[in-house]
This record gives sequence, C-alpha cells and structure tokens, in this order.
Amino acid sequence: MDIKDIQNLIKFVSKAEVSEVKYKTKDFEITIKTPLAGSEVSYMQQPQMFHAAPQPMPAAAAPAAAPAAVPAAESSSDDSKFVTIKSPMIGTFYRKPAPDKDVFVNVGDEVSAGKVVCVIEAMKLFNQIESEVSGKIVKILVDDATPVEYDQPLFLVDPS
Repeated sequence: MDIKDIQNLIKFVSKAEVSEVKYKTKDFEITIKTPLAGSEVSYMQQPQMFHAAPQPMPAAAAPAAAPAAVPAAESSSDDSKFVTIKSPMIGTFYRKPAPDKDVFVNVGDEVSAGKVVCVIEAMKLFNQIESEVSGKIVKILVDDATPVEYDQPLFLVDPS
C-alpha cells in the first residue's frame, strides 16, 4: 500500500463518519482512529476540549466559580419573565455567519420565530440556530467563538 492509498483511506474514513477502521493484509496493517468521525483538525481540537473540562473541577477553581454562580442566581429571578434560547447541540457558538459578515442579532434587536440568531459549528458543520419565540433580544449569554454544551442558554428574549 502506497502513501496515496493511505491518504485515500483516511479521506474515506473521515467522510464515512466512523470512529475507527482497521485494514489488514498479509504483510501490512493500518488502524485509523478519529473521535466521532472528525477530521484531523477536529481530532487535535477535541482532546484539548476534553482536557480543559476537568480543570475547573479542582478546589482552586471552585471558589472562583462559586461567586460567579451567586450573581447568576440573583439575575435569574429578575430574568424569569424572559424566554431563553438554548443550544440544541454541543459545538462552537458563532454570532456571525462568516468572519467578514455582520452578527445575526444584537441586544435590543427584534426577533421572530424562525429567525436565525447564531450558528453552532459541530464537526466542521455550521448549523443555523433559529429563534423559537418572537420578541426582543435582552441579553447574549455566550461570547463569540466559544464552546457551548447541549441545552446551554445562549440568549434571553423578552416576548412582550
């Protein structure tokens, strides 16, 4: 098997969205592993995200997180009249469709049900996230180009 065959096999594996492929002949064996069928670039990024997740858990980081949670709890009582737009997936949150384009929405903008408010990139696919409610954007809860979790609040909308 030559290098072109190996490259073609790697491309096939990434497009087939499989996590592991083993190819074995009499005198040759190759194993290609990808995390959840991501490309080589996302493979490099994924371990960093998994490695970064445990870091906030040590006792040194816990006190820093606790004071931040208190104001959030206080503001949530004030925000009870607002509707939250949440992330439907894990990925990277972007406020713009492209780096050279304008943001989808700003604080104070009116949105209607079905209007695109952001995109979330997951495994090199950019998924448009639409508002499920009509109203006015009150707060943007996530910074641009940051990772988001499933069901994480992204926007607060005043439906009145």
